[in-house]
Amino acid sequence: MRKSKILGVGHYVPERVVTNEELSQMMDTSNEWIVERTGIQSRHWFTPGIDTLTSLSRKATEMALERANLTAMDIDFIVFATITPDYFIPGNGVLLQRELGFDNIGALDIRNACSGFIYALSVADQFIKTGMYDRILVVGAEIQSSALDKSDEGRSSSVIFADGAGAVVLGPSSSDQSGILSTHLHSQGEYAEELYCKDPGSSREVRLSPEMLESGSTFLKMNGNAVFKHAVLRFMEVIQEALDHNQLEQSAIDLLIPHQANLRISQYIQQKLGLPDEKVFNNIMHMGNTTAATIPIALSEAWEQGKIKEGDLICLAAFGSGFTWASALLHW
Repeated sequence: MRKSKILGVGHYVPERVVTNEELSQMMDTSNEWIVERTGIQSRHWFTPGIDTLTSLSRKATEMALERANLTAMDIDFIVFATITPDYFIPGNGVLLQRELGFDNIGALDIRNACSGFIYALSVADQFIKTGMYDRILVVGAEIQSSALDKSDEGRSSSVIFADGAGAVVLGPSSSDQSGILSTHLHSQGEYAEELYCKDPGSSREVRLSPEMLESGSTFLKMNGNAVFKHAVLRFMEVIQEALDHNQLEQSAIDLLIPHQANLRISQYIQQKLGLPDEKVFNNIMHMGNTTAATIPIALSEAWEQGKIKEGDLICLAAFGSGFTWASALLHW
C-alpha cells in the first residue's frame, strides 16, 4: 500500500489585525490579562463584504498549489474542514470547487472543529493509500469572529478566537522515507456542551428566532477550565500514541505543531515532552486560535521560515470541541 505525502502548503489570513488594545475598547480586558492567560497579542478578523470563508480558502489553496507546482485541474478530490461555512447548506467544499474552477470532483466537508484538519488529513490519507485518488486538496478554514460575544460576559472566548485559512496538497509519496506514517482520531461526546455554539440548530421549532438572538445562544460558549484540563491530558496521550505506534521516542520529533488553542497549553506539552523551543512551533501570539485552520496555517508558516526540512519527523496534534482530539506523524 502506498504512502501519501504533503506536496505543498499555503495559508491566508484577513488583512484586518485586531490587537489586544482594540479589544480592551470593546470589553473589560487588557493586553496584560489576555497575554497572561492565552499568550495572544493580536489576531486577524474578517471584514464583512470583503472576506468570505471561500475567499480566504481560495487564497490559501492558490499558494499551496503553486508551491506544489500543480494547478486546480490536477486535483482529484477536496476535503474541507470547517465549522463556520459561508452557508448553512451546502458545505464549503463545493463553494471552493466552484470558486477555483476545479473539475467536477468530489468535495467532502469535515465538522470536527479544532481537530478538523487532522481528521481531514486522515481521510485524504486513506483515499491516497488505497489508490482511489492521486491528488487531494485538504483545507482548514474558519471565520470565528462573527460568532463571538464581544461583551464583558463573553470576553474569555472572544479574546481567543480568530479567522484564517490553511491548505495542503496531498499526493502519493515517491519514497518510502517520506510521507504520513499514521493518524490517530478520538472523541468523547459527553463533554460536547463544554465548548459549543447551540443555535441555530435543526432540532428546534424554528432554526433561528429573535429569542435565540436575545438569549445569546448563537454565540460560542466555552468552559475554559474544563477545556484546559482535558486538553493537556489528551494532547499528551495522542502524541504518545503516534510515537508508540511507530516505535519512536519523543526525542525523535524534529518539529511539533500543536493546535494553537492556548500558548500555556502548548508550553505545558513542550515541557512534558522535554522538547527544546526550536522543536515546537507556535504562532498563536499573532494569529489567535483559528480552530480548524491553526495547524495548516502554522505548517505553512513553519515551512516558509525554514523550520521544516526534508526528512524531518513532524508531529501534528489537536484537541477541541466535541471533545475530539487527534494526531498525525509524518516524515517531510
